Amino acid sequence: MFVLEEELKKLPDKPGVYLMHDKTGTIIYVGKARVLKNRVRQYFQPARNVSPKIERMISQIAYFEYIITDSEMEALVLECNLIKEHSPKYNTMLKDDKGYPYIRATVYEDYPRLLFTHNRKKDKAKYYGPYTNVGVMKESLEFLRKNFKLRTCNKNINGYKKEGRPCLYYHIGQCSAPCQGYITNEEYIKNFKSALDVLDGNVTNVVNELKGKMEEAAGELKFEEAATYRDKIETIKRIGCRQKATDSAYEDRDIIAMASADDEAVVQVFFIRSGKMIGREHHYITGVAGEKTENVIASFIKQYYLDTPFIPRELLLPCEIPESELIEEWLTNKKGQKVYIKTPKKGDKGKLVELARKNASLVLIQDGERIRREQERTIGAMNELSKLLSLDGLERVESYDISNISGFESVGSMVVFENGKEKKHDYRKFRIRSVKGPDDYASMREVLTRRFEHGIEEMKEAAKNPEIVTGKFSNFPDLILMDGGKGQVNIACEVLEKYGLNIPVCGMVKDDNHRTRGLYYNNEEIPMKRNSECFRLVTRIQDETHRFAIEYHRSLRSKEQIHSILDDIEGIGPARRKSLMRHFKSIDAIKDASVEELTAVEKMNAEAARKVYEFFRKPDN
Repeated sequence: MFVLEEELKKLPDKPGVYLMHDKTGTIIYVGKARVLKNRVRQYFQPARNVSPKIERMISQIAYFEYIITDSEMEALVLECNLIKEHSPKYNTMLKDDKGYPYIRATVYEDYPRLLFTHNRKKDKAKYYGPYTNVGVMKESLEFLRKNFKLRTCNKNINGYKKEGRPCLYYHIGQCSAPCQGYITNEEYIKNFKSALDVLDGNVTNVVNELKGKMEEAAGELKFEEAATYRDKIETIKRIGCRQKATDSAYEDRDIIAMASADDEAVVQVFFIRSGKMIGREHHYITGVAGEKTENVIASFIKQYYLDTPFIPRELLLPCEIPESELIEEWLTNKKGQKVYIKTPKKGDKGKLVELARKNASLVLIQDGERIRREQERTIGAMNELSKLLSLDGLERVESYDISNISGFESVGSMVVFENGKEKKHDYRKFRIRSVKGPDDYASMREVLTRRFEHGIEEMKEAAKNPEIVTGKFSNFPDLILMDGGKGQVNIACEVLEKYGLNIPVCGMVKDDNHRTRGLYYNNEEIPMKRNSECFRLVTRIQDETHRFAIEYHRSLRSKEQIHSILDDIEGIGPARRKSLMRHFKSIDAIKDASVEELTAVEKMNAEAARKVYEFFRKPDN
């Protein structure tokens, strides 16, 4: 049993990470500390000075756990990983998880290639990017491969002619076929270096060479060929001049600034590579109400650069952030060379930071209405539902449905909505085991019994060992919605009463056209306004529950329909079944075949042939 006062006394005088859990065992906050004993105790002091958000978090803490580390740096890395894994409710969260692509030049190969990748590894390859516009990046990659006739295959090429024929890319003029020895290594490397020059922005030599070919073709009256060279020149210029700004220091740096409103924020990042601005991106962050700008930016940096393959030499920020030296050290270790965090107030760097801030404000203003609409249809709708049912703290809703056709392959579905949004990771399917025939009530009883038995068992295991992370079923809902009226609600209430659980249950009542009409709760039907967000939310939940159940049932029916009698023969799997049907064309022909004829089929051996032969000679087959 967790006793707060006793556990606070046990806190060690060491660095580490602490995890706050609510009554369901869910991790609601992850933090790190230089000294766990001092940091964790601060949350439970009467005179604590914390933001309203953290005060709400503290009120929901049922117990905490901690992980000791050897250093504060290890604690920082572990904190970042745990936040990413668990997405705790009260941590400031980066909403989008964008990964930017690179062009990977395999310069270490005899016949190098240009490849698309999202992962920048520490290898001998040369990387270009990150590219924030994937379309432009793919267009550039395709153009360079085609026009410099670079290979895309992964063959091990030594320059000598190989057996076989060149691939399709050679025949359509997009590869020089080094695999067949049709081009020398020197010529191929010259073409490859020209492609790299374009990526580096050094297009003068390439353009001059193409201009010479264009003028030569025009002089020979080959105007179509000259036009092709002209188009290539324009494309190369566009690729080489894609940068939007330059920086005389020729450094790699990211410029970061933010704008916030209510509980939402936008962080703008400008990417400068080799002194040239190659693009910008904005990121939405939630849970910023009451948070200081410097804390939000620090949280963003830790989450954003945790998995980002490229870390620049400098980060330019609008303000000093807490633990900047520690974060600098962490980024330096990840990059393998010194990384600097700076807060310029004037000069060109200061202007770039201000430009990023203005862009963030513009994005927030432009998307403010969209954010508000999203808030109304999700959290706002949940608040309406809470008021309608006189329930407090309504966050997680689970909805259940049964699907079958005349009792065939009955299945149950469990759909989860949190704060008005689908939480598809928590959806569950149940194949009915104990019920024969079309008995929806008995099927629903089995589904709910299995769901809550699993949850209770998981909670018992977690109570025995606090280090166990709670499983698939131990997060109980604040409200259960049944796809039906009084009968289905009563079934749910019986199951909950059996396990001593106090969870409100509500039925979604339909009209004569099978559309949501109202809610059945506490033995009475509660009408809903059709133009309300609450009504739209309940309709979405009901439709999603139907969809999930029907799709599962359809998949089981499809599997049943493609079942072959050959599947019932021991040792006959999909490969042998296909070979038999391909050879004999029908089940009747297989039945009439001798052991010798069956053995002659591809993938069949004497033992498998004997089993097939004997199977079809059983009295019931």
